[in-house]
Amino acid sequence: MGEISGDTIFFPGAGSFGGELRPIIRELEPMAWLVKYPGRFGSDFGTVAESFEEIVQSCTMQASCRASMSSVLFGHSFGAYVAYATAAKLEELGMEISALVVVGATAPMWLEVSEAVSSTSSGTAAYLDSVDPAVLADLPSDEWREVIIDTAMHDLRLLRQFTTLQCGPVNCSILAVHGDSDPLTSDTGVGDWERTTHGGFSRHVFSGGHSDFLRSSDYVSWFRAVRADLG
Repeated sequence: MGEISGDTIFFPGAGSFGGELRPIIRELEPMAWLVKYPGRFGSDFGTVAESFEEIVQSCTMQASCRASMSSVLFGHSFGAYVAYATAAKLEELGMEISALVVVGATAPMWLEVSEAVSSTSSGTAAYLDSVDPAVLADLPSDEWREVIIDTAMHDLRLLRQFTTLQCGPVNCSILAVHGDSDPLTSDTGVGDWERTTHGGFSRHVFSGGHSDFLRSSDYVSWFRAVRADLG
């Protein structure tokens, strides 16, 4: 198995505090860390972002402190779009990274976030249940359920702004990963990530739904081997 030479920077999904990424982060430690979206981790980490661009600027600032030519950005779902926009911003600053890994996300030109899933708590809850039933079912309390739903609703509102950003193709390679039963992706939608990079492109389809890749020890081990090849 090859050696991992640079950090992997993780971007969590809508409403997430990074829990779905812990298995992979643990596998890659100490060469892995999680970005913190503004206000997501309390008042000590700023206030909640009022725009998608504000999230990207914060993540770019965090990543620029540690990113290198051998670094990989890894984004899940909502985090895939934040990671993609962050990679573009880093390149605008003259910084190179090795690769971008997008999991459970259709290519930006296919992205659609309806107002129905981001305007009410009930709409967001129904959306989360349809995409990944385990997200809300596995929470320890009703209080946490409300926090996750409200946070996801805000993230989805901001994600609706993503299509207005002028975010051209990146230069780093892209690896697109998705489940064969993920309701948010399709073969065409994921394949079109190739149009968002001037670098190499590859994809991996696994058996399962939206987040199953992140819960499987088999795929965690698979990604460690892939990560060593990415840089």
